[in-house]
Parts: sequence; structure tokens; C-alpha cells
Amino acid sequence: MSVVKINVLTVPAEQREVLEKRFASRAHAVENSDGFEWFELLRPVEGTDQYLVYTRWRDEESFQAWMEGPMKTAHQGGGEGGGEGAERPRPAASGSTLWSFDVVQQAGPKSA
Repeated sequence: MSVVKINVLTVPAEQREVLEKRFASRAHAVENSDGFEWFELLRPVEGTDQYLVYTRWRDEESFQAWMEGPMKTAHQGGGEGGGEGAERPRPAASGSTLWSFDVVQQAGPKSA
């Protein structure tokens, strides 16, 4: 079964809009990656300053290939139009933790 990766980003209130715009500007960066199944950016509603970045992958190898290729390029400035010598934007998150899960059960809505 699939693997789920949840990146927990601590984002100060004044950086929320910046973070969401950055994700929106690279919305399609992951969609064509081999083994990619799903993405969601979850905004906190109350009681926390942590966003959750939910991705689902066919297997661990697919996730690792994306981490070493497209994701690495995007986070080195290559995904935001900055070329050589361009100043890299300041991170919107002040902290990050990656949670990993194996999907052992799943369900979807029943058809009528």
C-alpha cells in the first residue's frame, strides 16, 4: 500500500499568506512525479501555528526520488524563477518536522 508523508511546518501568523502563495506558485511541481498520488496543504483553524503538508506516494522509493530531484531543485531556488545569483527568499516557516506513515487501511465514500 501507499506511504503518507506529513510535513509539519511552524508558520508565524505574519508569514501565513507568504507560505500559501509559495505553495500556490508551485502547485504543479509535484503532480507529474512518478508515484505521486495526492497533495493537500492544511491551514490551522485554531490553537496552533502549524500547517500540515500532506502527500501520498505509491512507495517510499517514489517519495525519495522526488526529494532528491524536483523538491530539492525547488527549495534551492530553481522553482521560483530565480536563476544563478538570484537571492533566495527567506523561509516562511520557522520550523519543520516530517512524519511518515504506511497506509494499512483506507476507505472512500460508498456509491449510491
